Amino acid sequence: MEAGVELLNERSGSVMQLMDLRFSDLQTQLAMWKQPKFRAQQIWKWVYQHLATDFQDMTSLPKSLRQVLAQCYSLEPLEAIDDLVSRDGLTRKVLFRLQDGETIESVWMVYDQRRTVCVSSQVGCAIGCAFCATGQSGFVRHLSAGEIVAQPLYFARQQHERGRDQPLTNIVVMGMGEPMLNYDAVWQAVETWNDPLAMNLGARRITLSTAGHVPGIRRLSQEHIQVRLAVSLHAAEDDLRDQLVPLNRRYPLSDLLSACREYIDCTGRRVTFEYALMDGVNDTVAQAQRLAERLRGILCHVNLIPINPTPGGAYRPSPRERVRAFQQVLQEHRLPVTVRLRRGLDIRAGCGQLRQQSIHS
Repeated sequence: MEAGVELLNERSGSVMQLMDLRFSDLQTQLAMWKQPKFRAQQIWKWVYQHLATDFQDMTSLPKSLRQVLAQCYSLEPLEAIDDLVSRDGLTRKVLFRLQDGETIESVWMVYDQRRTVCVSSQVGCAIGCAFCATGQSGFVRHLSAGEIVAQPLYFARQQHERGRDQPLTNIVVMGMGEPMLNYDAVWQAVETWNDPLAMNLGARRITLSTAGHVPGIRRLSQEHIQVRLAVSLHAAEDDLRDQLVPLNRRYPLSDLLSACREYIDCTGRRVTFEYALMDGVNDTVAQAQRLAERLRGILCHVNLIPINPTPGGAYRPSPRERVRAFQQVLQEHRLPVTVRLRRGLDIRAGCGQLRQQSIHS
């Protein structure tokens, strides 16, 4: 095994992140080290179920294997550098530093019996949505699969260390970045979260969100794990959506909604349409009528979101009475619709806001 370790170090030149590995990758590595096959399952469970942060804690492994693992791999792809909790205690936002010094955000949210982590998939975002702090900061790079996987695992570890019997129930990939532009890494993370030997999270408890990347939606419709799909719509007319979500210029609403119908046909699952309500921009009764017309016959749910304002941003959340009027129009057209509870305003829980502050401070 020692010779194998030397060869690996010569090839890699640096310590790798264990969470960047698929289970099959770990099996291959252990085979190179002449280890029995069951060791892969042991390690996987130690990382994702027992929430180990140190290879030396994996006491069912031989000491020699633990030492080799520690030489070759790291279990800490993220470093928490800011941790804010809302006044009501229901939202927690963490700013993470990555190994190259870049930063990302994740958010822990409590809703009744659900405990949800909102996960980032990129450093920054190339979509450039006009109302989003992440979009305003530009794109830096994709996250690796391990950097994505590690975000909910961080919160699971924290809950475990604090002795709280409140396990993670849901993951939404709705944080920084466009998941469909980093599809392979995101999907590897989904497989790890869903894996019974790893986090064992049901497919219906995982949601991928997109600003409207049509090829990604079509690819998702063919996957063997049928996770939930959320589409950030924000407008029912191309002219307005071009301004709010520039990706619409490449994939206009007709193409986007066609892809959503294909997804529903292939999976039998409904689509959630996210609609961020902005005062005087996209929140009139006429726009609600047009949205209802667009979505007629589509198996869907509409989630209305009074926008979280960004510092210096031009957009403000719609007043309560306009939100109610918009919701009523959709209900009259028999569209399932809810208004998302606004959480974490006091800790800048909107996407990219904490990172943006840290960059400019």
